[in-house]
Amino acid sequence: MQHIIHTALVVTDYDEAIAFYTEKIGFELVEDTVLSETKRWVLVRPKGSNGPCLLLAKAATDDQRSRVGNQTGGRVFLFLQTDDFWGDYKNMLDKGVVFVREPVQEAYGTVAVFKDLYGTLWDLIQRN
Repeated sequence: MQHIIHTALVVTDYDEAIAFYTEKIGFELVEDTVLSETKRWVLVRPKGSNGPCLLLAKAATDDQRSRVGNQTGGRVFLFLQTDDFWGDYKNMLDKGVVFVREPVQEAYGTVAVFKDLYGTLWDLIQRN
């Protein structure tokens, strides 16, 4: 059996990305291990989750830096499922998270699109 354990998200700076995900989105820092002078192994995930982590990967080349915030060509890249959409939505707004699409009720649930500090698009979703 196989399963995905991490998804890499290319970032500009480890510490600012950690701060955004832990302070504004409410994730927990799972691991922050220094691997070299320029590379760290940084994992974050939603508090209380035992599921996959985001691996915050600092861009090291011009090509990688050009992808920060746009790893999917402008499409939503990541999907954050919640069991308290309106509570999380309000909390994120209060902490300065920018929503680029207002909440809507779809056949599958309530969803809104927000962007991270680099512009990566996320769905915040509560399924029916």
